[in-house]
Amino acid sequence: MSDKEELQISIGKRIRVLREQKGITQQQVADACNFEKSNMSRLEAGGTNPTLYTLKKIADFLELTLNDLVSF
Repeated sequence: MSDKEELQISIGKRIRVLREQKGITQQQVADACNFEKSNMSRLEAGGTNPTLYTLKKIADFLELTLNDLVSF
């Protein structure tokens, strides 16, 4: 597995943990960030490389900083 893939998986897991701690569904995040739930699913599974803008939208919705989102 490449460094890129490992990073994508780590970020996805971190987003899932933080989202679940707040009791928020993937659908709620996807709706608030204006993308499909399937994209949120792939992101959390590490199957996609999110842009900084996407990470910022997710962090804002979860009421977190970007640093909180990517600290692992």
